[in-house]
Amino acid sequence: MLAGGRSSRFGSDKAMAVVNGRVLAEHARALLMPHVEVAVIAGRDGAIPDRPGPDMGPLGGIAGALDHAAALGFTSVMTIACDMPWLPDGLLAALSRRASAYCPDAPVLGHWETGLLGNLLTHIETVPRRSVRGWAEAIGAIPIPAAAAIPNVNTPQDLDTV
Repeated sequence: MLAGGRSSRFGSDKAMAVVNGRVLAEHARALLMPHVEVAVIAGRDGAIPDRPGPDMGPLGGIAGALDHAAALGFTSVMTIACDMPWLPDGLLAALSRRASAYCPDAPVLGHWETGLLGNLLTHIETVPRRSVRGWAEAIGAIPIPAAAAIPNVNTPQDLDTV
């Protein structure tokens, strides 16, 4: 799970915001668990650090997760933002069947081969206007669209709509 943002629009740590009796980070973990062996948090204090350093945005979190997973012998990583409390049915299952693949409706949702770490670090260091979508397209990741809107909690008011 990627949880390294500053939550500036939210005003406090949105990963710890409560929706239906559970913090957002736990919602994201529950969504991932049927599709992964291990669910971890990237980008937070005490968690997997961003690579190549802090404040790299979602790509830094993905790079940190790829590095961590490769060191443990995993061949791929699935990513989700901590601020997505639910997803359309079947989306993570579809992503889990293919690596590398991403959701163009929310590019941070993806399934990435750990062997892409070097490519991603080069992308982060050399592309001035970097985005997850741009990197996914550059590596030829398979786009898997969502069948419905994906909620994203950016402000406290968004909690009322999820």
